[in-house]
Amino acid sequence: MAKYITKRIIYLIITLFIIASVTFFLMKFLPGTPFSNEERLTIEQREILNAKYGLDQPIPIQYMNYMVNIVKGDLGVSFQFENQPVMDLLMNRIGPSMQLGVQAMIIGTIIGIALGVLAAMFQNTWIDYGSTFLAILGKSIPSFVLAALLQYYIGVKLGWLPVASWNGFSSSILPTIALACFPIATAARFMRTELIEVFGSDYITLAKAKGNSRGEVAVKHAIRNALIPLITVLGPMAVGLMTGSMVVEKVFAVPGIGEQFVKSIMTNDFPIIMGTTLFFAFLLTVIILIIDILYGIIDPRIRLNGGDK
Repeated sequence: MAKYITKRIIYLIITLFIIASVTFFLMKFLPGTPFSNEERLTIEQREILNAKYGLDQPIPIQYMNYMVNIVKGDLGVSFQFENQPVMDLLMNRIGPSMQLGVQAMIIGTIIGIALGVLAAMFQNTWIDYGSTFLAILGKSIPSFVLAALLQYYIGVKLGWLPVASWNGFSSSILPTIALACFPIATAARFMRTELIEVFGSDYITLAKAKGNSRGEVAVKHAIRNALIPLITVLGPMAVGLMTGSMVVEKVFAVPGIGEQFVKSIMTNDFPIIMGTTLFFAFLLTVIILIIDILYGIIDPRIRLNGGDK
């Protein structure tokens, strides 16, 4: 296990290096500079700003400086947020995004698994058809459309919850619901498909022959084996939700990473764009590593030996 984890950590570092390099050079293909939209600046002032932030140096020199700073844990300073360090901005913004993401994943996973289990246990009944319909609906409706509907009917018409603010738990309910629909649909669809296949296995037939009820068979035997493909899908999805849904955060005025990322793209704030991308990549690779380890915990048949499954 230790050898396997060490090897994966090395792969993680290599992956982050490649992502950081690709992101850096892609930024250089963007039209304009962070100061090109400032019409009040003179040519001399822009040259001074470019020199201050090292944008006047050759691209290879800028690249080397950026990679050295990353190794030191320095992601640079923002051009739009008064020279604040990018790392500080990310840490200040991760809280709301993490809260919405965790809430959406917990709600979405629990409800989705429940719908998938019911659909598989009562296959080809109205329960199955209803669960499938809800799953298709959740996959079909974009989150920003659902966000607008929630704002209008629950926030404006009924006045039950804040429309667009961030003041306590009540402000997170509507964006959480908007974000949770996709995990609900994904979890329900995967659980139904996997459970139907698992229910046809020999060991499930043996469990039924021993006198176990349908619910006992599902809880004690079937669900555990059906969780592996579901975890594979939900892991990267969790990272996406926890690092901020750009559109939903913008709609509900949530001060999260997604809302900040949108602003940085509009203003060509290269350090924020590259720092957010690298931060997202780091979380994604860590989650994938955790998922691989969880495989062996959930299913005893899977073992990690010398880095190989």
